[in-house]
Amino acid sequence: MKYQIEKSEDEWKSELGEERYRILRKKGTEYPHTGKYNLNFEKGTYCCGACGEPLFESNTKFDAHCGWPSYDESIAEKVEYISDVTHGMKRTEILCANCGSHLGHVFDDGPTKTGQRYCVNSLSVDFKEE
Repeated sequence: MKYQIEKSEDEWKSELGEERYRILRKKGTEYPHTGKYNLNFEKGTYCCGACGEPLFESNTKFDAHCGWPSYDESIAEKVEYISDVTHGMKRTEILCANCGSHLGHVFDDGPTKTGQRYCVNSLSVDFKEE
């Protein structure tokens, strides 16, 4: 897939650093309850940690008690959805639609009216306070 922002893996690795590169570009995950945005409920916008594209508004964030930041919807057309059948599971991976970086997964078990739970790595996003 073509993205608005395309860089070589060496460029991404140099810009992101080892751990962010592992998560955003190599589809890694951080340990639950370790991310700095898991329990952040300030007003603002969560943007892609690789390219800065706005992805989630703070009013869509909720505590899913899963150990990762969770949202019940993304900003329209900012997230790409990919079928993921790794690790013996069938899930839907979410990527930044602007640069293709891995954010996490979305599940149909959310407790809000959307029924969605976007489970996102803290290292996949940056928070811009309102």
